[in-house]
Amino acid sequence: MAAQCHFVIFPWANMALQNIGASNSDDAFYRYKMPKMITKIEGRGNGIKTNIVNMVDIAKALHRPASYTTKYFGCELGAQSKFDEKTFTSLVNGAHDTAKLAGLLENFIKKYVQCYGCGNPETEIIITKTQMITLKCAACGFVSDVDMRDKLTTFILKNPPEQKKASKDKKGMRRAEKERLKEGEAADEEQKKLKKETKKKGTVSSKDGAGSKREEKNVNQEKKEEALKIGPEVVEKPSTHNQLIIEIKAMLKKGSKPSELSSSMPGSHQEIMNALFEALFEGAGKGFAKEVDKKKKHLAAAVQDEESQMCLLRAMEAFCGKFVGDAVKEVSLAAKSLYDGDVLEEECIMKWYKEGLTGASKSSAVWKNIKPFIEWLQNAESESEDEFADHPSADRTGFKGTPVYSDNSLK
Repeated sequence: MAAQCHFVIFPWANMALQNIGASNSDDAFYRYKMPKMITKIEGRGNGIKTNIVNMVDIAKALHRPASYTTKYFGCELGAQSKFDEKTFTSLVNGAHDTAKLAGLLENFIKKYVQCYGCGNPETEIIITKTQMITLKCAACGFVSDVDMRDKLTTFILKNPPEQKKASKDKKGMRRAEKERLKEGEAADEEQKKLKKETKKKGTVSSKDGAGSKREEKNVNQEKKEEALKIGPEVVEKPSTHNQLIIEIKAMLKKGSKPSELSSSMPGSHQEIMNALFEALFEGAGKGFAKEVDKKKKHLAAAVQDEESQMCLLRAMEAFCGKFVGDAVKEVSLAAKSLYDGDVLEEECIMKWYKEGLTGASKSSAVWKNIKPFIEWLQNAESESEDEFADHPSADRTGFKGTPVYSDNSLK
């Protein structure tokens, strides 16, 4: 029996693509792409115009209305421009080179698309109550203030973007997440009750038991008194954690390679990772995320598998919990930097986040500050699959579908 198949239509299947943002042009693995601009000169004499043929596809990739980009070209070139919502055509008066318009598009992306904090293009335009335009980043949560002196801002205020409506799938995910949190809290309460019961059973009821405890206390007290008698000559040895930090700092001063820092060190993997993280970023408050981005090679050298990734995430959590301040506010940016640098994988990040919400440190400020990045990870895959479903030019393009077989076999 022949395998059943269905076709998935991709509007960009026959288009040349490029990375969004000039700063990312050389990154072969950059995930955010848009079609290369195609223009066409129409008319003659005073009626000559430039038609940006694929403006709708470019605007869709940037998550911005095509009218915004078209109007921006007109403002910058000092020419009349218009986007027709019925025919989906973008026209600018005059004959203009493709390279010139592409350069203006890059300026539009910097001002109205990319996050001013992390450079991610997945932002949403928000108009405040005071009629100011801001960009909210879905990856790091940073809110960028747009320069209101730009001519396009007046057009945006008069033609605000449509607010995204949460899909049923997203609402279902949120409900399921809340239910899992409630189940986790209930499990924690049961464990606490069991611990209390075991403590009550473990208490020594006999007088002999109480007497033996008193004897142990007396012995410990005598040891303390002897130590005090020795005086200031006895110097306490640093703890294992502090000793590891001292050793790692010494190796950093010597200029040791990143791979040498985590090797041949005493202690468990988690202890070494905690010490490495604190040695690298001790004192980093404001600008913590930038420091992580600079020194991520040291962290990458210490990460080999899923277990070591979890150790790294727990080390970052412990660091932000210990040095509460500006560092914890930038934990989302720091995590994104490690994710973009292939140091951390999405599965490990989500596993660590879920464990943290139900663990002993569930009240930590880390989870509140990392939430924008987690939501971005959750929505990135589903949105990338659905973002072209309602494409206005889908019926006009005639792109070929790609067969996907339900039983993973080719006919």
